[in-house]
Parts: sequence; structure tokens; C-alpha cells
Amino acid sequence: MSELERLNDLTDEEAEAELLTCCGSPIWARQMAQLRPFLSEHEMLEAADRVWWGLNAEDWLEAFRAHPRIGEREAQTEQGERAAAWSEQEQAGATEAGDEAAAALAQGNRAYEQRFGHIYIVRAAGKTAEEMLENQRDRLAHDPETELRIAAGEQAKITRLRLEKLLG
Repeated sequence: MSELERLNDLTDEEAEAELLTCCGSPIWARQMAQLRPFLSEHEMLEAADRVWWGLNAEDWLEAFRAHPRIGEREAQTEQGERAAAWSEQEQAGATEAGDEAAAALAQGNRAYEQRFGHIYIVRAAGKTAEEMLENQRDRLAHDPETELRIAAGEQAKITRLRLEKLLG
């Protein structure tokens, strides 16, 4: 049985729990669980994007809170063991950075949160600390509405990556 078939066979509650490891918005997970069965990974990924972009800003912010700050391990809201492990893996470039880069990321996180009221979120997988710092600095120049859309786009990329991992 494929992972997609297994996901399709779960109860709605079980599927929601699995999907929450990919995106911390309970509404997104609930809607995705209700759209099952998915006939293919492609169909599921398209649905994930469609559902995500149909949510409101508060739903997006709720998903953001399920992520630790770049360079940290603890999220604002509780995340499951799998999601925590994926976050750690995805942020390897930040956690392996030297003290100077880690301090700069922490300072950038504070400036970003003060400006926008939510954590700096970026698809960190494969990025170095320096790349994330440059991205963080660039994004600080945006107006709040533009930045929220960019952050939501980064969350959509993270969700896609995690769905692909979930389906293995």
C-alpha cells in the first residue's frame, strides 16, 4: 500500500493529525482531510495549494506559529515529533552556522517580528545561514501586506515539501 493510499484510508481525525505535520493550520488540515480520497500525489499537491490560498490571514498566521524561529528549535504552538524533526532538518543551514551568523539571525528575527507581528518564515531547506540572512534583510523592506503574502508563499513551499516527505 502506498503512503497516499494509507492517507486516504485514515479516518478524518487521523488524516487531520497527519496533515498537521505538514501545515500547522487546523482549518487547512481539516479541509484537506475532507477532500480525500486523492487519486494521485499531483492531485493532492494541487488541492493543498488551492486550500491554502483560500484561507484567511489568521489561518496563515496560525500555521506560522507552528514553526520555530529560524535558528531555534521550539515553535510558539506545540508541533508533533515529526514536524519538529522536519523543522530541525530543514533549518540545518541556520543551526550549523557559527555564533556570529546565529546572533545575526536572532537579531533579524526580532526586527522582523517587531515590524510584521509574526515570525520570519522561509523555506529554509538547502539554504545557508547567509542566504537566509540576506533574504530576511530584503524582506524587512516590504510593507506588511506584501510581506504577509510572501510569508504565506513560503509556508506553501514548506507544506509542499513536507507533503512530499509524508508521501515518501
